[in-house]
Amino acid sequence: MLIEFYGTECPHCIRMKPLVERLEKEKGVVVEKYEMWHNEENAEKMNQYDTGLCGGVPFFFNTDTKAFICGSTSYEELKKWAT
Repeated sequence: MLIEFYGTECPHCIRMKPLVERLEKEKGVVVEKYEMWHNEENAEKMNQYDTGLCGGVPFFFNTDTKAFICGSTSYEELKKWAT
């Protein structure tokens, strides 16, 4: 499972949105997205995955490989994370 935690107003998250959409379209994957700045349940969920790894958003976590990305990144790095 591929997970993204983001904040609605986060400029880095906004920058990553088209890359995540491209990844989903080109690779046929689904990234579960959780807005955590305005949703306490999602913030708690992020704490379950982010155990000292990142501490901020965007935070990408691959539950199969345990790979993670903190902050914005390139499309190539996003593809590596997802596969």
